[in-house]
Amino acid sequence: MDNSRPPSPEAPPQDLWSSILDSVSTSRSIPAKQIVVLGQPSSGKSTLVSALLQKFPADHDKEEQRSNFALGYDWADVRDDADEDILARLSVYTVPSSASSYTSLLPHFTPPRASLSHTLIIIVLDWTKPWTFVEELEIWLEWVESWAKGDGSRELDIQLFPVQAHLQHYIEPTADPLPATSSLNGTVLPLGPGTFTHNTAGVPIIVACTKADLIDENNDVLGAGTSGMGGMVKGKGDEWEERTDGVMQVLRTVCLKYGAGLFYTTPQPDTLQILRQYALHLMFAPPAPSPGFSSGSDVPGLARNPFLFQHKPNTLDRDRIVVPAGWDSWGKISVLRDGFDAKLWGDAWERDIDGAEGETEPGAKKMYSVLVPDQGAKPAPLPPFNSPTPEQVFLAKNFDENSKKPDRDPRGAFRNPNENVAAGIVGPMGPSISSLPNVERALTEMEGVTSSNAGGDSSRKVLSRSTGRPPTSTLAVPLAASNSRSPAPSPTLSLSGSPNTPGGQTQHEVLQSFFERLLSSNKDRTGASANAASGRTTSPSKVNGNASGTDEGT
Repeated sequence: MDNSRPPSPEAPPQDLWSSILDSVSTSRSIPAKQIVVLGQPSSGKSTLVSALLQKFPADHDKEEQRSNFALGYDWADVRDDADEDILARLSVYTVPSSASSYTSLLPHFTPPRASLSHTLIIIVLDWTKPWTFVEELEIWLEWVESWAKGDGSRELDIQLFPVQAHLQHYIEPTADPLPATSSLNGTVLPLGPGTFTHNTAGVPIIVACTKADLIDENNDVLGAGTSGMGGMVKGKGDEWEERTDGVMQVLRTVCLKYGAGLFYTTPQPDTLQILRQYALHLMFAPPAPSPGFSSGSDVPGLARNPFLFQHKPNTLDRDRIVVPAGWDSWGKISVLRDGFDAKLWGDAWERDIDGAEGETEPGAKKMYSVLVPDQGAKPAPLPPFNSPTPEQVFLAKNFDENSKKPDRDPRGAFRNPNENVAAGIVGPMGPSISSLPNVERALTEMEGVTSSNAGGDSSRKVLSRSTGRPPTSTLAVPLAASNSRSPAPSPTLSLSGSPNTPGGQTQHEVLQSFFERLLSSNKDRTGASANAASGRTTSPSKVNGNASGTDEGT
């Protein structure tokens, strides 16, 4: 009997539960997809974003949804057709304008190295402003290529194969279901002329023309209508249909160069739903096989696209255009309307991109402006440029003119027109000079002196002249009056009508001599007043002495 015991089982690893959780997390990981919506303000971006995320705001929330931010963001979970499993988490970034202040923010949130493989670009064009289509396409497509290049790393070149393979293996949907691998089987055909000549990084692009329900709006009156088509609108006539077909041919030619799809949308949910299905179909496209494999049997583990796009291309209904990437070609574009040269427009686009537009070979923007005239609101014209005269030139001109005028003295505006006073060197001298503060104060002092000696007649005469009574040609101001004891002549200021006095003196000299005599007379008057006061003080004593002597004699 074998009494040996069976060996004990090995101890489980300590990180058993961690490995189990990691395996479950790996198998149930949700891939991340993102869409970048580019467009000008009020072009219908918010409506597209709501349709892509299946978040339709209520009527009372629409006003709040109109606010534009520097970079809009929203997300939603993408579920399968049965609405059971979550297939991916879809993030949508919205750029409100093509201004560099907005577009420069996007690479910080969606760096091309990390997000290029799962990012879709939607360029929004507004059918109410069709004259801006080519210009906006050039701006946005140049930005997409610049963003996709990133820092120029070589790892970005591997993204070329998914889009190119999608273009080469595209099969138009039919009523019969297709095998899962049929889209990548068969012989790989070369790309046609004008196909995928740009967008070398392989970024999936969709050009969505919104508000297509306004294309055929009736407007029999030339001019800007509610649809914004301006003079291009002539109802639903043949000329208008030719123009709209020409616009679509130009858009398809440009989209063909970048491997992009073209869709027209309206506020109707069915057109928006078609756009959403195609966007999910592009984002969940299986990776392209290696260039060494030529058939699906040689591709190990080929994945299946969970979102098949079963809508056929439509180029006839102008409000429901569906042109998937990989279906179009120059031949199909030319069939729509005779007289359209896809190669000519392609070359014109290249000239615009390279900046080689000339007079004999116009670019795409110039050719498109002939097809669709610009009917947008024009800014108000600037006022005519006013070139001011240099300051020194202006002053010199006015100085020369004013120096020749006899009445250039500005003080003449304040002079009494009744005064007949000749102008002197320093200005007009007349009776009005007595109203100056210093002269009036001097006259007041003279009034106090003369009133005690000579009475009030002379002072009243001086005061009347100082207060502005009718002037005379000669102003005589007595400065001192003679008293009863010692009469003295009073100095007077005599201003005749001529600048020079009869003695040959100028008015300045007359004034100087007048004030000198005034000062000397004041000194004499002060001495005379002192002597008179002393005489009045000593005379009573003498009288008393004489009286006493008389009494003694008596």
